Order: sequence, then structure tokens, then C-alpha cells
Amino acid sequence: MTRLILATRNAGKITELHAILADAGLDLELVGADAYPEIPDVKETGVTFAENALLKAHALARATGLPAVADDSGLCVDVLGGAPGIFSARWAGTHGDDRANLDLLLAQLSDIADEHRAAHFACAAALALPDGTERVVEGRMPGTLRHAPKGTNGFGYDPILQPEGHDVTCAELTPAEKNAISHRGKAFRALAPVVRELLG
Repeated sequence: MTRLILATRNAGKITELHAILADAGLDLELVGADAYPEIPDVKETGVTFAENALLKAHALARATGLPAVADDSGLCVDVLGGAPGIFSARWAGTHGDDRANLDLLLAQLSDIADEHRAAHFACAAALALPDGTERVVEGRMPGTLRHAPKGTNGFGYDPILQPEGHDVTCAELTPAEKNAISHRGKAFRALAPVVRELLG
């Protein structure tokens, strides 16, 4: 069985990708980066989600000699010209401080009317093989930004993005409901046929 490495230590992401690949009829052994603790995390020095996903996937493929999948994602706000974008996780200065990032973004948008609060979550998912072969696909979840956080599911900016066609935020959706429409779910589903093509 082909082993595929996912460049994350997040068990939820591994479960999600495993389910998507299984639905696509792909029988692969999927492991996270924590199966290779000696490999350091890759610095995300790219200027797009695709570049960062490729950096991570190539680094893992080179280090292990196995095919690797990586993703990079964030929130893109129309009125901010697509920011926070690749800086989503460190918008307030400290990487991964969800609450500070959320508070800063809401403060920056405090005077922006509802009709100008369009935004989308974007995700690039990359597959890299040890021989240098690479493919990238992207997924988006469009929506509108609320004025205050609502909901306790999810993470990051989930409590303020209301997905298009819904009257609740991402953080008010169940994990299954969110996965069905999410940027990451769309990107991983688009990646499944690519994995089939390259790995058989």
C-alpha cells in the first residue's frame, strides 16, 4: 500500500483527508508529519497559499522519499485587498493567537457597512513526489463577515464568516456541515483525482 504523508500534526485534518480519499476509492496509508518527528517544520516563506503549500509538500517528500500533501489557507477580505491572506494566522503579530487576530480584524472593519463585508476562505492543496513532480489545486468558501463572533465550533476566523447561502457562521456549523462546503474540503476533493492520476 502506498504511504502518503500529510504535512500537518493536526489529527482532524488527517481524518478529513483520509475520508475524502476513501470516498474517491483510493486505498492509501495516510500519516501525518508527527510520524516523522525528526523532520523540522518548514518556514512558510511563499507569498501565496500555493507557494507555501508546495514548500511544505516538497520538503516532506525530499526528507522522506515518499509522496506528500500539504495545504495552506487563510481568510481574504475584499475591502482589505485580500488581506489578511497568507498572514491570517499571525495578523495580530503572534502566530496562532486566534482571538487577537479576530479582534484586530473586527476593529479594522468596524466602520465597514454590511454590503462591503464580502470575504472568502481560500485553501491551496499541493501534492509533491520525491522526483519533483508537483500539482496544486485550490478551493474557496465565499461569505460575509459578521460584526461580532458567534459559535463555538471550528477555529481561527470561523466565528465571523457567514458562508454564502447560510444564515449562521462557520463556527455554528457542525464539522460535517462545514467540511461539505469548506475551502479545505473543496481543495482536498479536487486533489483526490490528482492523487489517483499520480499514485494509481
